[in-house]
Amino acid sequence: MTIIVVGAGLAGGTAVTELRDRGYDGRLILIGSESHPPYERPPLSKGYLLGNDPIEDALVHEERWYAEHDVDFRPSTTVTGLDPAAHRVTAGGETLGYDKLLLATGSTPRTFRLAEEAGTPTAYLRTIEDSDRLKVAFAAGAKIVVVGAGWIGLEVTAAARGAGCEVTVFEQAELPLVGVLGPEIAQVFADLHRAHGVDLRLGTPVTADDLAAADLVVVGIGVAPNTELAETAGLQVDDGVLVDAQLRTSDPDVYAVGDIANHDHPTLGRRVRVEHWETAIEQAKTAAHNLAGAAEPYERLPYFFTDQYDLGMEYVGSVGPDGYDRVDVDGDLSSVVTDQGSFRAFWVKDGTVVAALHVNDWDASEVIRESIGTRR
Repeated sequence: MTIIVVGAGLAGGTAVTELRDRGYDGRLILIGSESHPPYERPPLSKGYLLGNDPIEDALVHEERWYAEHDVDFRPSTTVTGLDPAAHRVTAGGETLGYDKLLLATGSTPRTFRLAEEAGTPTAYLRTIEDSDRLKVAFAAGAKIVVVGAGWIGLEVTAAARGAGCEVTVFEQAELPLVGVLGPEIAQVFADLHRAHGVDLRLGTPVTADDLAAADLVVVGIGVAPNTELAETAGLQVDDGVLVDAQLRTSDPDVYAVGDIANHDHPTLGRRVRVEHWETAIEQAKTAAHNLAGAAEPYERLPYFFTDQYDLGMEYVGSVGPDGYDRVDVDGDLSSVVTDQGSFRAFWVKDGTVVAALHVNDWDASEVIRESIGTRR
Protein backbone atom coordinates (compact mmCIF):
# COMPACT_ATOMS: atom_id res chain seq x y z
CA MET A 1 0.00 0.00 0.00
CA THR A 2 1.20 3.50 -0.84
CA ILE A 3 0.05 6.66 0.93
CA ILE A 4 1.01 10.06 -0.48
CA VAL A 5 0.76 13.23 1.60
CA VAL A 6 0.65 16.41 -0.49
CA GLY A 7 1.84 19.36 1.57
CA ALA A 8 4.75 19.28 4.01
CA GLY A 9 3.55 21.77 6.57
CA LEU A 10 2.51 21.03 10.13
CA ALA A 11 -0.47 18.91 9.04
CA GLY A 12 1.56 16.87 6.57
CA GLY A 13 4.40 16.34 9.02
CA THR A 14 1.97 15.32 11.75
CA ALA A 15 0.17 12.87 9.45
CA VAL A 16 3.28 10.92 8.47
CA THR A 17 4.40 10.88 12.11
CA GLU A 18 1.06 9.48 13.26
CA LEU A 19 1.06 6.85 10.52
CA ARG A 20 4.47 5.56 11.57
CA ASP A 21 3.69 5.82 15.29
CA ARG A 22 0.52 3.78 14.77
CA GLY A 23 2.39 1.02 12.95
CA TYR A 24 1.71 1.73 9.28
CA ASP A 25 4.68 0.19 7.48
CA GLY A 26 3.72 0.67 3.84
CA ARG A 27 5.21 3.11 1.39
CA LEU A 28 4.84 6.69 2.59
CA ILE A 29 5.65 9.74 0.44
CA LEU A 30 5.61 13.33 1.74
CA ILE A 31 5.80 16.08 -0.89
CA GLY A 32 6.26 19.77 -0.05
CA SER A 33 7.03 22.89 -2.06
CA GLU A 34 9.19 24.52 0.63
CA SER A 35 12.86 23.60 1.09
CA HIS A 36 12.43 23.07 4.84
CA PRO A 37 11.14 20.00 6.64
CA PRO A 38 7.67 20.44 8.16
CA TYR A 39 7.44 23.16 10.81
CA GLU A 40 4.90 24.98 12.95
CA ARG A 41 3.92 28.46 11.80
CA PRO A 42 2.80 30.16 15.05
CA PRO A 43 6.42 30.85 16.13
CA LEU A 44 6.88 32.89 12.95
CA SER A 45 4.73 35.64 14.48
CA LYS A 46 5.58 34.86 18.10
CA GLY A 47 8.75 33.43 19.68
CA TYR A 48 10.88 33.14 16.54
CA LEU A 49 9.95 36.59 15.26
CA LEU A 50 10.67 38.05 18.69
CA GLY A 51 14.10 36.41 18.67
CA ASN A 52 13.31 34.32 21.75
CA ASP A 53 13.18 30.85 20.16
CA PRO A 54 15.40 29.14 17.56
CA ILE A 55 13.72 27.89 14.40
CA GLU A 56 14.71 24.34 15.33
CA ASP A 57 12.09 24.48 18.07
CA ALA A 58 9.41 24.93 15.41
CA LEU A 59 10.33 21.82 13.40
CA VAL A 60 8.05 18.79 13.63
CA HIS A 61 11.24 16.69 13.39
CA GLU A 62 14.82 17.21 12.30
CA GLU A 63 15.15 16.31 8.63
CA ARG A 64 16.97 13.06 9.32
CA TRP A 65 13.88 11.67 11.09
CA TYR A 66 12.10 11.17 7.77
CA ALA A 67 14.80 8.95 6.32
CA GLU A 68 15.17 7.09 9.61
CA HIS A 69 11.44 6.30 9.53
CA ASP A 70 11.35 5.36 5.86
CA VAL A 71 9.39 8.42 4.79
CA ASP A 72 10.16 9.40 1.20
CA PHE A 73 10.35 13.14 1.87
CA ARG A 74 10.52 15.32 -1.22
CA PRO A 75 11.10 19.01 -0.37
CA SER A 76 11.16 21.81 -2.94
CA THR A 77 8.70 19.79 -5.02
CA THR A 78 5.29 20.90 -6.21
CA VAL A 79 2.48 18.52 -7.12
CA THR A 80 1.17 19.79 -10.43
CA GLY A 81 -1.44 17.14 -11.18
CA LEU A 82 -3.83 14.81 -9.39
CA ASP A 83 -5.85 12.11 -11.14
CA PRO A 84 -8.14 10.46 -8.58
CA ALA A 85 -9.56 7.99 -11.10
CA ALA A 86 -6.10 6.66 -11.96
CA HIS A 87 -4.80 7.12 -8.39
CA ARG A 88 -1.82 9.11 -9.62
CA VAL A 89 -0.11 12.41 -8.92
CA THR A 90 2.42 14.31 -10.98
CA ALA A 91 5.25 15.93 -9.02
CA GLY A 92 8.65 17.14 -10.08
CA GLY A 93 8.13 15.70 -13.53
CA GLU A 94 7.44 12.23 -12.13
CA THR A 95 4.19 10.27 -11.99
CA LEU A 96 3.50 8.51 -8.70
CA GLY A 97 0.76 6.01 -7.92
CA TYR A 98 -1.07 5.84 -4.60
CA ASP A 99 -3.72 3.84 -2.79
CA LYS A 100 -4.70 6.64 -0.42
CA LEU A 101 -3.84 10.34 -0.55
CA LEU A 102 -3.97 13.23 1.91
CA LEU A 103 -4.23 16.84 0.78
CA ALA A 104 -2.62 19.24 3.26
CA THR A 105 -1.75 22.08 0.91
CA GLY A 106 -2.42 24.91 3.37
CA SER A 107 -3.15 28.48 2.37
CA THR A 108 -1.63 31.60 0.85
CA PRO A 109 -1.81 35.15 2.25
CA ARG A 110 -4.23 37.40 0.43
CA THR A 111 -2.41 40.18 -1.38
CA PHE A 112 -3.21 43.89 -1.05
CA ARG A 113 -2.98 45.55 -4.42
CA LEU A 114 -2.65 49.10 -3.11
CA ALA A 115 0.43 48.13 -1.10
CA GLU A 116 1.97 46.36 -4.06
CA GLU A 117 1.48 49.46 -6.23
CA ALA A 118 2.57 52.08 -3.67
CA GLY A 119 6.27 51.40 -4.11
CA THR A 120 6.89 50.91 -0.37
CA PRO A 121 8.52 47.60 0.61
CA THR A 122 5.68 45.20 1.38
CA ALA A 123 5.80 41.97 3.37
CA TYR A 124 3.48 39.09 4.18
CA LEU A 125 3.98 36.43 6.83
CA ARG A 126 3.66 32.76 5.97
CA THR A 127 7.13 31.22 5.75
CA ILE A 128 10.41 31.16 7.67
CA GLU A 129 11.89 33.49 5.07
CA ASP A 130 9.02 35.95 5.60
CA SER A 131 9.65 35.98 9.35
CA ASP A 132 13.39 36.46 8.80
CA ARG A 133 12.67 39.49 6.64
CA LEU A 134 10.50 41.05 9.33
CA LYS A 135 13.12 40.47 12.02
CA VAL A 136 15.66 42.40 9.97
CA ALA A 137 13.20 45.22 9.27
CA PHE A 138 12.06 45.59 12.88
CA ALA A 139 14.70 48.02 14.06
CA ALA A 140 14.26 50.78 16.63
CA GLY A 141 12.62 53.82 15.06
CA ALA A 142 11.48 52.07 11.89
CA LYS A 143 8.07 53.18 10.67
CA ILE A 144 5.88 50.11 10.16
CA VAL A 145 2.36 50.14 8.72
CA VAL A 146 0.28 47.03 9.37
CA VAL A 147 -2.79 46.51 7.19
CA GLY A 148 -5.30 44.29 8.96
CA ALA A 149 -5.90 43.86 12.70
CA GLY A 150 -6.44 40.11 12.73
CA TRP A 151 -4.34 37.59 14.63
CA ILE A 152 -1.28 37.87 12.38
CA GLY A 153 -1.50 41.64 12.12
CA LEU A 154 -1.73 42.14 15.88
CA GLU A 155 1.00 39.63 16.73
CA VAL A 156 3.31 41.27 14.20
CA THR A 157 2.40 44.65 15.68
CA ALA A 158 3.34 43.47 19.18
CA ALA A 159 6.68 42.17 17.90
CA ALA A 160 7.42 45.41 16.06
CA ARG A 161 6.62 47.51 19.13
CA GLY A 162 8.83 45.25 21.20
CA ALA A 163 11.67 46.05 18.80
CA GLY A 164 11.08 49.79 19.20
CA CYS A 165 9.30 50.44 15.91
CA GLU A 166 6.66 53.09 15.35
CA VAL A 167 3.57 51.14 14.30
CA THR A 168 0.36 52.27 12.66
CA VAL A 169 -2.38 49.67 12.16
CA PHE A 170 -5.25 50.12 9.71
CA GLU A 171 -8.41 48.06 10.10
CA GLN A 172 -11.68 48.68 8.27
CA ALA A 173 -13.77 47.12 11.04
CA GLU A 174 -14.71 49.19 14.08
CA LEU A 175 -12.63 46.94 16.39
CA PRO A 176 -9.83 44.45 15.88
CA LEU A 177 -10.93 40.79 15.84
CA VAL A 178 -14.56 41.82 16.21
CA GLY A 179 -15.73 39.19 13.73
CA VAL A 180 -14.34 36.44 15.97
CA LEU A 181 -14.62 37.84 19.47
CA GLY A 182 -17.52 40.27 19.24
CA PRO A 183 -17.32 43.86 20.50
CA GLU A 184 -17.25 42.95 24.18
CA ILE A 185 -13.85 41.22 24.05
CA ALA A 186 -12.48 42.86 20.90
CA GLN A 187 -12.31 46.16 22.79
CA VAL A 188 -9.71 44.60 25.11
CA PHE A 189 -7.32 44.14 22.20
CA ALA A 190 -7.87 47.69 20.95
CA ASP A 191 -7.12 49.05 24.41
CA LEU A 192 -4.10 46.77 24.80
CA HIS A 193 -2.37 47.95 21.63
CA ARG A 194 -3.11 51.60 22.25
CA ALA A 195 -1.67 51.22 25.75
CA HIS A 196 1.53 49.99 24.09
CA GLY A 197 1.79 53.04 21.85
CA VAL A 198 0.24 51.69 18.67
CA ASP A 199 -1.51 54.17 16.38
CA LEU A 200 -4.60 52.03 15.87
CA ARG A 201 -6.87 53.43 13.15
CA LEU A 202 -10.16 51.57 13.19
CA GLY A 203 -12.98 51.91 10.69
CA THR A 204 -10.42 53.57 8.46
CA PRO A 205 -9.38 52.53 4.95
CA VAL A 206 -5.67 52.85 4.23
CA THR A 207 -4.52 55.20 1.45
CA ALA A 208 -1.48 55.29 -0.79
CA ASP A 209 -0.19 58.30 1.17
CA ASP A 210 -0.38 56.30 4.40
CA LEU A 211 1.70 53.53 2.84
CA ALA A 212 4.24 55.89 1.28
CA ALA A 213 5.22 57.20 4.70
CA ALA A 214 6.26 53.75 5.94
CA ASP A 215 9.61 51.98 5.87
CA LEU A 216 7.74 48.68 5.56
CA VAL A 217 4.13 47.67 5.03
CA VAL A 218 3.04 44.36 6.55
CA VAL A 219 -0.18 42.96 5.10
CA GLY A 220 -2.33 40.66 7.22
CA ILE A 221 -5.75 40.54 5.61
CA GLY A 222 -6.35 36.81 5.75
CA VAL A 223 -5.45 33.81 3.65
CA ALA A 224 -6.94 31.85 0.76
CA PRO A 225 -7.00 28.04 0.92
CA ASN A 226 -4.80 26.37 -1.70
CA THR A 227 -7.52 24.40 -3.47
CA GLU A 228 -6.32 24.63 -7.07
CA LEU A 229 -5.05 21.04 -7.16
CA ALA A 230 -8.32 19.71 -5.74
CA GLU A 231 -10.37 21.79 -8.18
CA THR A 232 -8.51 20.61 -11.27
CA ALA A 233 -8.83 17.04 -10.01
CA GLY A 234 -12.61 17.40 -9.93
CA LEU A 235 -13.03 17.23 -6.16
CA GLN A 236 -15.88 19.18 -4.61
CA VAL A 237 -14.69 22.63 -3.50
CA ASP A 238 -16.59 25.45 -1.80
CA ASP A 239 -14.59 27.74 0.52
CA GLY A 240 -12.09 24.94 0.82
CA VAL A 241 -12.19 21.27 -0.07
CA LEU A 242 -15.46 19.74 1.11
CA VAL A 243 -14.85 16.83 3.48
CA ASP A 244 -17.20 14.66 5.50
CA ALA A 245 -17.06 13.98 9.23
CA GLN A 246 -14.16 11.56 8.66
CA LEU A 247 -12.25 14.14 6.56
CA ARG A 248 -12.84 12.32 3.26
CA THR A 249 -13.25 14.39 0.13
CA SER A 250 -15.76 13.61 -2.61
CA ASP A 251 -13.32 10.87 -3.65
CA PRO A 252 -13.24 8.13 -0.98
CA ASP A 253 -9.50 7.56 -1.34
CA VAL A 254 -8.56 11.23 -0.93
CA TYR A 255 -8.68 13.06 2.41
CA ALA A 256 -8.04 16.73 3.20
CA VAL A 257 -7.02 18.49 6.43
CA GLY A 258 -5.95 21.84 7.84
CA ASP A 259 -6.54 25.20 6.22
CA ILE A 260 -8.13 23.71 3.10
CA ALA A 261 -10.62 21.38 4.80
CA ASN A 262 -14.23 22.60 4.86
CA HIS A 263 -15.34 20.02 7.40
CA ASP A 264 -18.82 18.68 8.08
CA HIS A 265 -18.37 18.89 11.85
CA PRO A 266 -20.47 16.25 13.63
CA THR A 267 -20.55 18.08 16.97
CA LEU A 268 -21.28 21.57 15.67
CA GLY A 269 -23.80 20.24 13.14
CA ARG A 270 -22.52 22.50 10.37
CA ARG A 271 -19.55 23.01 8.10
CA VAL A 272 -16.53 24.85 9.42
CA ARG A 273 -13.09 25.63 8.02
CA VAL A 274 -10.47 26.43 10.67
CA GLU A 275 -7.09 28.01 9.92
CA HIS A 276 -5.35 27.32 13.22
CA TRP A 277 -2.48 25.32 14.65
CA GLU A 278 -4.35 22.73 16.70
CA THR A 279 -6.74 21.90 13.88
CA ALA A 280 -3.80 21.14 11.58
CA ILE A 281 -2.38 18.74 14.17
CA GLU A 282 -5.54 17.00 15.33
CA GLN A 283 -7.19 16.66 11.92
CA ALA A 284 -3.94 15.20 10.58
CA LYS A 285 -3.95 12.56 13.31
CA THR A 286 -7.54 11.55 12.61
CA ALA A 287 -6.93 11.48 8.86
CA ALA A 288 -3.84 9.30 9.40
CA HIS A 289 -5.93 6.76 11.28
CA ASN A 290 -8.52 6.74 8.51
CA LEU A 291 -5.93 6.50 5.75
CA ALA A 292 -4.69 3.36 7.49
CA GLY A 293 -8.15 1.81 7.61
CA ALA A 294 -10.07 3.35 10.52
CA ALA A 295 -13.37 5.23 10.24
CA GLU A 296 -13.06 7.91 12.90
CA PRO A 297 -15.05 11.16 12.83
CA TYR A 298 -13.16 14.33 13.67
CA GLU A 299 -15.07 15.83 16.60
CA ARG A 300 -12.59 18.17 18.29
CA LEU A 301 -13.83 21.73 18.77
CA PRO A 302 -11.95 24.63 17.16
CA TYR A 303 -9.14 26.06 19.30
CA PHE A 304 -6.72 28.91 18.85
CA PHE A 305 -4.31 30.94 20.94
CA THR A 306 -2.40 34.18 20.75
CA ASP A 307 0.48 35.90 22.51
CA GLN A 308 0.64 39.71 22.36
CA TYR A 309 2.93 41.66 24.71
CA ASP A 310 2.25 40.11 28.15
CA LEU A 311 -1.18 38.84 27.13
CA GLY A 312 -1.69 35.15 26.47
CA MET A 313 -5.08 33.85 25.37
CA GLU A 314 -6.73 30.51 24.56
CA TYR A 315 -10.13 30.20 22.87
CA VAL A 316 -12.25 27.07 22.40
CA GLY A 317 -15.53 26.54 20.57
CA SER A 318 -17.36 28.29 17.77
CA VAL A 319 -20.11 30.88 17.68
CA GLY A 320 -22.49 29.77 14.94
CA PRO A 321 -24.19 31.82 12.25
CA ASP A 322 -27.04 32.60 14.67
CA GLY A 323 -24.62 34.47 16.93
CA TYR A 324 -24.84 34.62 20.72
CA ASP A 325 -27.13 36.13 23.32
CA ARG A 326 -24.55 37.43 25.75
CA VAL A 327 -20.95 37.16 26.96
CA ASP A 328 -20.44 36.26 30.62
CA VAL A 329 -17.12 37.53 31.99
CA ASP A 330 -15.42 36.27 35.14
CA GLY A 331 -12.81 38.86 36.10
CA ASP A 332 -11.89 42.40 35.11
CA LEU A 333 -11.43 43.06 31.38
CA SER A 334 -9.46 46.24 31.95
CA SER A 335 -6.97 44.51 34.25
CA VAL A 336 -5.20 42.75 31.37
CA VAL A 337 -4.42 46.14 29.83
CA THR A 338 -3.26 47.91 32.98
CA ASP A 339 -1.61 45.32 35.20
CA GLN A 340 -1.35 41.94 33.43
CA GLY A 341 -4.53 40.68 35.07
CA SER A 342 -6.71 37.81 33.88
CA PHE A 343 -10.28 36.94 33.02
CA ARG A 344 -12.47 34.23 31.53
CA ALA A 345 -15.27 34.83 29.02
CA PHE A 346 -18.14 32.59 27.95
CA TRP A 347 -20.29 33.12 24.84
CA VAL A 348 -23.81 31.94 25.59
CA LYS A 349 -26.60 31.04 23.15
CA ASP A 350 -30.00 29.88 24.44
CA GLY A 351 -28.46 29.40 27.88
CA THR A 352 -25.67 27.12 26.62
CA VAL A 353 -21.98 27.95 26.31
CA VAL A 354 -20.90 27.77 22.65
CA ALA A 355 -17.41 29.27 23.02
CA ALA A 356 -15.08 30.31 25.82
CA LEU A 357 -11.68 31.86 26.38
CA HIS A 358 -9.26 32.80 29.08
CA VAL A 359 -6.68 35.54 29.16
CA ASN A 360 -3.59 35.01 31.34
CA ASP A 361 -5.36 32.29 33.35
CA TRP A 362 -3.54 29.11 32.41
CA ASP A 363 -5.27 27.05 35.08
CA ALA A 364 -8.46 27.61 33.08
CA SER A 365 -7.41 25.79 29.91
CA GLU A 366 -9.44 22.67 30.66
CA VAL A 367 -12.16 24.63 32.43
CA ILE A 368 -13.06 26.58 29.33
CA ARG A 369 -12.90 23.48 27.11
CA GLU A 370 -15.18 21.53 29.44
CA SER A 371 -17.64 24.43 29.63
CA ILE A 372 -18.68 24.09 25.96
CA GLY A 373 -22.17 22.65 25.69
CA THR A 374 -22.99 23.19 29.36
CA ARG A 375 -25.68 25.42 30.80
CA ARG A 376 -24.51 28.76 32.13
